[in-house]
Amino acid sequence: MNVIEILRQRGFLEQMTHEDELVKLLDKPGVRFYNGYDPTADSLHIGHLLNFMAVSWMQKCGHIPIILLGGGTGMIGDPDKPDDMRPLLDIAEIDYNISRFAEQAARFIDFADGRAILINNGDWLRHLNYADFIRTYGVHFSVNRMLSADKYKTKFEGSGLNFFELNYMVMQAYDFLELSRSQNCFLQTGGSDQWSNIIAGVELIRRADKKQAYGMTFSLLARPDGQKMGKSLGGAIWLDAQKTSPYDFFQHFRNIPDSAVHEHLARLTFLPMEQVEELSAASGAALNASKEILAFEVTKIVHGEDEAQKALIAAKTVFAGGSQGAPETQMPPARFENPMPFLDLMKEIDLIPSLSEGRRLITQGGVSVNGEKITDTNHAVALADFADGEIMIKKGKKVFHKIVLKG
Repeated sequence: MNVIEILRQRGFLEQMTHEDELVKLLDKPGVRFYNGYDPTADSLHIGHLLNFMAVSWMQKCGHIPIILLGGGTGMIGDPDKPDDMRPLLDIAEIDYNISRFAEQAARFIDFADGRAILINNGDWLRHLNYADFIRTYGVHFSVNRMLSADKYKTKFEGSGLNFFELNYMVMQAYDFLELSRSQNCFLQTGGSDQWSNIIAGVELIRRADKKQAYGMTFSLLARPDGQKMGKSLGGAIWLDAQKTSPYDFFQHFRNIPDSAVHEHLARLTFLPMEQVEELSAASGAALNASKEILAFEVTKIVHGEDEAQKALIAAKTVFAGGSQGAPETQMPPARFENPMPFLDLMKEIDLIPSLSEGRRLITQGGVSVNGEKITDTNHAVALADFADGEIMIKKGKKVFHKIVLKG
């Protein structure tokens, strides 16, 4: 089966250029393609996981992924915040984040024996001579065309688009040109929000080098409210076990809406589509069992089978009415010498995405500490609350989190 058919069947494909040519190109193994990741945090999240799954399927079909880490483009960042500019990271932060991304990428992509390539675009973007660059390549970009792109148009009509942000598309397009020249790469893939940037690169290669290039995008992983799954809205599900524990990661997928089961099974697991169809067609208790399989499979991919098994056992224990195996955070006693606001504590351990959400939970009676319901939004946790050096927080019916004093 052609990889395009696999990606379409599993619900990845959103858009592509020159479809007939691209299908023919990918019919034979060995095509080099690239997928880029800007290091805007010190961990990837499940929005990135979707891209890695698509890239992994392409690799399984014999193609060679180039994982491009944005040591250069990350210095600007894609202008996808309509009302604000992305916060600027210093070079040390960017380089540290890149090192973390590289470690995490190796969980999903096989880099052995040249089966994949890892590259940092800072190697060329940080050393460009600006006057020479603009003189050579600036003539190939239409500002009118750039401003017609959805994200630029929204930003331009909202808080305003500055020249610094306008450079991002030019830099990403130049990445594609650089990789076409140095790596014989003529296909860029990415999330559907990258379509305008990908097209800019396709057109730059055609104009500057008179060569054909191709682009392909994947449907984004969306929240139940339809917004892009990422980190900017709070409550991100990280791929780093120190930021989102394997248990919390498992529980996220165990508790997804019924309507999302098919999409998640198809795109975030390697289960055969026959099994995906069977599991997602279930209802009632059987559908809950399907969600458990989904949670186990995704946790296994990200954290390994041992952690997935531990999370499964802990989840079953919690479902049975206990808290054994719940995630735990260690904190020094000094943090509670002056009572810590309970809302701040819940936010720090990622039990809530925002303080307003915490207030809502407390008002609705959805939170307890050591079995006692918290009813005051101004409640604070003091050292005296730690019987035997720990407290257990319960959110809703199934989410537990233990705080242990240490140090």
